[in-house]
Amino acid sequence: MPGTLSASDVKRLMEDPSVETRAETAEKIASQFEAGELSEKERGLAYEIFKVMVQDVEERVRSALSNNLKNAPNLPRDLAVTMAKDVSDSVALPIIQFSEALDDTDLIEIIRTQSVDRQVAVASRSNVSEGVADTLVDEGDRKAVVALVSNKETTLSEKTLDKVVGTYGDDIEVQDPLVHRPKLPVTIAEKLVAHVSDNLREYLVTHHELPEQAATDIILQVRERTTIGLVSNGAEEQDVEKLVAQIHKNGRLTPSIILRALCVGDMSFFEASLAVMSKVPLNNARVLIHDEGELGFKSLFKKAGMPDALFPAFRTALDTALGAEAERSDADIETQMRRMLERVLTVHENVIDEYGIENVDYLLSKFNTLADAHASADDGK
Repeated sequence: MPGTLSASDVKRLMEDPSVETRAETAEKIASQFEAGELSEKERGLAYEIFKVMVQDVEERVRSALSNNLKNAPNLPRDLAVTMAKDVSDSVALPIIQFSEALDDTDLIEIIRTQSVDRQVAVASRSNVSEGVADTLVDEGDRKAVVALVSNKETTLSEKTLDKVVGTYGDDIEVQDPLVHRPKLPVTIAEKLVAHVSDNLREYLVTHHELPEQAATDIILQVRERTTIGLVSNGAEEQDVEKLVAQIHKNGRLTPSIILRALCVGDMSFFEASLAVMSKVPLNNARVLIHDEGELGFKSLFKKAGMPDALFPAFRTALDTALGAEAERSDADIETQMRRMLERVLTVHENVIDEYGIENVDYLLSKFNTLADAHASADDGK
């Protein structure tokens, strides 16, 4: 820590105005300014000294000033802007990354007019506003976007994250830190799942002896399994509804993914799925699903456009799920799903006879085939 600025320091500066003396003096007075140790009069004098020092021809002097003023709570904005525009990164970067004296207008100008390293410094600030973040995504360099999504100290809005996925969703260097952010809206997570699945499909088809249709079937199964995992117990109700609505909008809310949800006990996902597909308010859909009689659930199932042929299997799965609440185990999600499906398939032996029970994932894909056949039959009526 630099010592207190004294009369001897001033005398030394006047007698020996070398680079070393000027740098040490800048460090001392800037440190005292940042710590709030100066009186109002002394702060005024310090400000006049700083205005001279930011113009010093020696980078070392300006750098000493910048590094000791970067966290100053009351740094005058004009000094911060001057240092942020300095030709030397050693002077500009500390102020750009840390100084609260810079406002959004200053930061956006830096993004639009200065180097990639300075854009990265903006993206690395502890509190990046939505406007600044959007400008980084829209106009900044890719490296700055990587820095932004890697910055766990700042909160990014769903709107900004959606822009990132839309522009850089296929970029692995952006995907990785984005996936590892402390918290992601489930709608953004679902979009990332879709991007990763598309990349995997391309890799399988171009690097392996695998027919494209077979690759597509595998990707759909992985995507459905992963998507279900996004919604954990206790997830916000509105998050579940948003996730379901987005999957439905993208044409991926299939009978198999709904059955998967039900078979792992994810009643919230199941309820939201039928509500969205039938365009019935969620609370009303719940009443119909949990109606002790059969007509309520059956009417909702039909209104949702689900295949009639699958109703008995869903009825059994629902009854089993409701009856199994008291006997939940710590089994992993795949084991729970398989046990539930075994119960469903045991009741519906005609399904077992037709498809077999050896491969549950394959059976789920057959549910989709049956659904498609039902839809085609309805179209032909």
